[in-house]
Amino acid sequence: MVPVQDGSNSDRLRVPHQESHSTSPGSSRRQRQGSPARKLGMTRRQKDRKDFKDPENPEEREKRHKEQELKPLYKELLYTIKHRLGKPSGDAQYSATQLQDYIKEAFGMTDAEHESLSEKVQSSQRPVYCLKVTVKEAKGILGKDISGFSDPYCLLTIMNKDQEGKSSSAPSKPQKAVVKDSAQQGEVFQTDIKKQTLNPVWDQTFALVFQDLSSSNFHLEMWDKDEEVSLVQKFDEFRTNFHGLKRMIKDAKKEKGTDDFLGNVVLKLQDLHCTEDRWCILHPRTETYPDRGQCHLQFKFIHKERDETLSAGRSAYVNYSGILQQFVHAHISKQQDSSPWKGGLCGEGTTLLEHYAAQNDISPFLQDLAKWVAYSKLYQSLEVDSTVLFQQLTSIEYHWDQQELPYQQKQELGDSLHGFLQYGLCLVSKYRDIFPPTPKTTPRLHTLLRVLVQICKTRAFQKLNPAQVDLHDEVIDAVLNGTEEWFNIKKGLHQPMTKDLQDSVGALSRLIGEVQEDIRLSKDVWNRVFVSAVQLDVFTVVYQKLDALLADELRATLLQLENNMDQSLANSLFPVYLSLQVIHKDKAFLQKRGKTLQLTSFHEDFREALPYWLNKAFSTTSERVEKAVQVDQLQPLQTGSVPIKHSSSAVDLAACLQPICQLWEQLGWPDSEEGFMLMVKLTEDICKIASTYCRLLKARVKELSDKSDPGIAINMLCVVVNNLEHLRSVLNRLPQQLNWAGLRERTRNVIGETQFQNTLHSQLQHTQAVLNREIRSAVDTLGKKMHTDIEKFVRSMATRHRLPSRSTEDAVHPLMRYLEEELQFMNENLVQENFNSLLMPLWTNSVKVLHQISQQEDSTVVYFHRLQFTLQCLEQCFHAEGNGLPRETLHTEEYKVLQNHLLLNSMSCQQLMEKFFERKVWEQKVCHGEKYGAVTLIISYHRSDGKLHVEVLNAVNLIPLDSNGSSDPFVQLSLEPKHVFPQAEPRTTKIINRDLNPLFEESFEFAVTLEQCQSPGACLVVTVLDHDTLRTDDFEGEAFLSLKAVPGVAGGGAPDPTPAQIRLPLLHPKPNSETTLKLLEARRGEREAQAFVKLRRQRERQSQETCKKQE
Repeated sequence: MVPVQDGSNSDRLRVPHQESHSTSPGSSRRQRQGSPARKLGMTRRQKDRKDFKDPENPEEREKRHKEQELKPLYKELLYTIKHRLGKPSGDAQYSATQLQDYIKEAFGMTDAEHESLSEKVQSSQRPVYCLKVTVKEAKGILGKDISGFSDPYCLLTIMNKDQEGKSSSAPSKPQKAVVKDSAQQGEVFQTDIKKQTLNPVWDQTFALVFQDLSSSNFHLEMWDKDEEVSLVQKFDEFRTNFHGLKRMIKDAKKEKGTDDFLGNVVLKLQDLHCTEDRWCILHPRTETYPDRGQCHLQFKFIHKERDETLSAGRSAYVNYSGILQQFVHAHISKQQDSSPWKGGLCGEGTTLLEHYAAQNDISPFLQDLAKWVAYSKLYQSLEVDSTVLFQQLTSIEYHWDQQELPYQQKQELGDSLHGFLQYGLCLVSKYRDIFPPTPKTTPRLHTLLRVLVQICKTRAFQKLNPAQVDLHDEVIDAVLNGTEEWFNIKKGLHQPMTKDLQDSVGALSRLIGEVQEDIRLSKDVWNRVFVSAVQLDVFTVVYQKLDALLADELRATLLQLENNMDQSLANSLFPVYLSLQVIHKDKAFLQKRGKTLQLTSFHEDFREALPYWLNKAFSTTSERVEKAVQVDQLQPLQTGSVPIKHSSSAVDLAACLQPICQLWEQLGWPDSEEGFMLMVKLTEDICKIASTYCRLLKARVKELSDKSDPGIAINMLCVVVNNLEHLRSVLNRLPQQLNWAGLRERTRNVIGETQFQNTLHSQLQHTQAVLNREIRSAVDTLGKKMHTDIEKFVRSMATRHRLPSRSTEDAVHPLMRYLEEELQFMNENLVQENFNSLLMPLWTNSVKVLHQISQQEDSTVVYFHRLQFTLQCLEQCFHAEGNGLPRETLHTEEYKVLQNHLLLNSMSCQQLMEKFFERKVWEQKVCHGEKYGAVTLIISYHRSDGKLHVEVLNAVNLIPLDSNGSSDPFVQLSLEPKHVFPQAEPRTTKIINRDLNPLFEESFEFAVTLEQCQSPGACLVVTVLDHDTLRTDDFEGEAFLSLKAVPGVAGGGAPDPTPAQIRLPLLHPKPNSETTLKLLEARRGEREAQAFVKLRRQRERQSQETCKKQE
């Protein structure tokens, strides 16, 4: 049988030949005003104007539309409902009555009209029912040939139940050739035979006529074509494929030329959808090979010989488009909310469109085309979601290469695409008004741009477009034109009603505000949309266009103000300058910097207004500061746990100075040299205001103090000091607030370092110096009375005649109580910086007074004890547990001298002796030379027997003291101080005659306790003398060894440690160099002290005599 082909391709029309448009080499970059899209749009508009007629009466037009358009479509739908075939694709099932009610409402038909049209449809010609079947392919079928493959073909037919019963002759055994047996009746269609394959591809379409849907079944049988071959060919196949032996034996048994059964598909027509695409399993007749593969089939119930009188002979595509548009309008009119339509219809409408398209065999391509045309037109009149258009464009692009459109539909598609492109570009030019920057509308703009991109990308548009369209340039043109139109509209809205200069500046300010907001939205909102959709940096396009438009408008307005500038106009221009500065800063976000911006040097146009701005800032700040001081009562702002110790004028002053600093930031003057001069002026103004504040504050405190008691006056003076300190802190932060470091970097090439420092820093330093003098003067005023009171208390406490009657604590108590009260008052009323600046002079004066009193002669130890205790109390008071002056600050050189003086004078005689020997041990340690020779000892302390073992080894490099140039040395050992070692007698070595390097090697033992050896100042004094028979022995030198460093004394070592060999340089005492000796010498009533001083003075004299002999 010859397969019946799909008749849809028989009406194909080719597109008429289009003449090619040649372009000259120099016209590659076409002018925007003559773009192809615009020319095409103008051509189409002219074509539409030819058919333009005067509008008729609306009622007549509606009546004519209903008769000529709606009723034919209504009859088509009634006909479709009456002759429905197959189930709809959706889950919902609708009866004929439900569908008729739906179209009756959608088309607005009355009951009479419905009945009349229904009668005409009932009497219309019945269509021929057909099942359009496309056999696409199969996979995994059986291999029936010796080679393991098959030569498959398919037989298709529709049989009713009676025909199936006649073809079944043996009920006990399933019959294979059900369809083949029906071939004699002429109702079977056959596909092509595909050679040697298990996965054949046919893609053939057949139209199978049937009468009754409910009693008919679709049958498909797949067979393997078996052709007669020679014995030699059979043998060759067997030789190449030994596994085919079984198949060859089976073939030998069957009748020659008989085809092999591969499988079949049987489907009930009433179970099929009106359009269906499915893979069907090939069923076996026996269970020998149950798995026989699958076959891909496409089904569609169509009508043949459909009554064409219902719609006056119009094509099914035109009817489908009309029905679709009517359904969409009806659906949108019934929507409850105002949200855009997203492309969905109710179930009845979807079902009817599906049935109509299937019955009239309208391809999916034509259906999508009709939807695109309908939806794109609807988009221009109603609110439709752009994603609906995007989906249809995607479908058209998918179908473009799969099916050729008729010529008329191609023209319709081309017109629709170009028309919507022009309409979309018009919307893009007005995107500010149509798509305001809200979360709801900006996605719609993004989708519209994507639709335009998709239009230009589709092969249909490129094929049907007579000239190439660069969408990127078209969108730029639309944005530029729309931006200029928007700017002119805003300019007209803000146009002043009079020619007053103040009104002109106000209009310019409002216009710039509009532009500033538009640039912000372009950067933050719309740019993301355009970049994502069409890769267009719309911010750059809009910014450059508005920059040019705004520059022209700015210069035109400022030209009117030339030579007419005054303070009022300058004040009005300042917001204009600030807005322009914000706009100009946005240039940092531009992607293309090639084009020079016209607002780059906009600040030059405001030079005439700049002095007025500075004068306004200075005069306003000065007035505010003066008013702040006039109302200031010089009381702390806040007391309690978190006190604020300065008054209201200090806070107001800082707030008043802040706008001047903000003025510098707001101006952001780009010219570095002019910016430096501007900074000089601002700094000068700030310093003037600070000096004025000091002057006004002094006058205010004098005015209020004259009317108040001394206590309140002192409190006010404290507040003044705090205010000045607050002002100083504000001035200290000024270089950082004004960013002098950044200004220095900008002016490095035009302003020298010396000029920069001498101009800016010297101004500020001079003002700070004046401020410091004022603070010191006020602090000195507060401290003068306290200085006198402290001296009076100290002298009263140290009076000698009161010493016996009062204890030290009682004597110091009045001074401490006074300081506690006064300092607490000052601390509560002064900020920490000023309080510290007050404390330091008080401390210095207190130390000075104590030092003067401590120099009195004939003072007792008790007297110095009291002074020492007073100094300790004062230190604790001024330190205040870390809340006052730090100890490093308190411990000045004067304090250290006084403390040492008092410490020594308050010691007992024995303590002074211990101090003396500690000093000698320290001198011994720091002595590194051997000017007077040295002596070597081996020493250790045995805790087991409580004895100090000393062995004198030798002495070296002694001074020759005899006339013969030599000496007769011997060594004397003694333990000091005597009050620590009262039982230890001195020990003496033998005399070595005429030897400057004598070798003694003599050992000695001292019975002393460990506690004695560890006492303060405990040491071994080694004295080397030159023996004289007739005179007093001469002094060679002495050495001091601390017993704490002797093995056995230091640490917790062994009871009998290893002795240490120690070499000690010999020392000579310096006359009158020891403070402790002077103190001991002054204590004439102490015998022990006088004896000790006498011995040490004798050593000094001996040392002097030795030095004379050495000379």
